Amino acid sequence: MAHFPVNHPARPLYRVLSGLIGLYILVFGVFGVFQTWGEGLFGRDGDWALGLRTNLAFSLVSVVFGAILLIGASRRDNLGHYMNLTAGAVFLVTGILMMSVLQTSANFLNFSMSTVIVSLLFGLVLLATGLYDKVGTPEHEEEERQRRYHPIGER
Repeated sequence: MAHFPVNHPARPLYRVLSGLIGLYILVFGVFGVFQTWGEGLFGRDGDWALGLRTNLAFSLVSVVFGAILLIGASRRDNLGHYMNLTAGAVFLVTGILMMSVLQTSANFLNFSMSTVIVSLLFGLVLLATGLYDKVGTPEHEEEERQRRYHPIGER
């Protein structure tokens, strides 16, 4: 999209933020797999990992998702941009959906309210990082800089 900032000066910071979120999710998933191994895939027991309630299915999904986010954060092209936008939307939608079924038997990922809040926060941060880490050519960057710092009347 044309209105996304291209080659934003804080892009390295945003990549680090998405990488840290991916690392936390990966570590959470690995720790959760060890905590819940041998239980049912969609168990509703009181298993906690790194402050969030989990079950084996949620832990396995977290391992995969964390690894994908780390790969996206390590890329220097627009793949990370699209991955962060998609991951942010997935986290936000998952958080809202799981909050709506929190006290029902449809809570198949064993979410608690703290897990919902963390999911929504991660979704917002990933969405913001996705909005600001688009990569463009140096010519495109110069064109954006000219448009940003020189009003239309001065051109």
